[in-house]
Amino acid sequence: MKKLLSVADAYIAHMNWKDLALVKLCLCAAGVLLGLSAPKRGRKWAALGALAVFAATYLPLMRKFLPHLAGEMRKP
Repeated sequence: MKKLLSVADAYIAHMNWKDLALVKLCLCAAGVLLGLSAPKRGRKWAALGALAVFAATYLPLMRKFLPHLAGEMRKP
């Protein structure tokens, strides 16, 4: 498993923003399909779970990115 993760890290290091955007769109589409396949009575819990995962991943990413963005915007 460690070998797989190290190979994935090396591959990601060679990706550009367009490749990462495609990965994100693919994962988003998979999430939508899973949400649509949830039974009607379980959709509320699926939505709450998705919201929790979104917040738990998006907020730390933005906490890292926004200072970097601010620093790049200050450069002439």
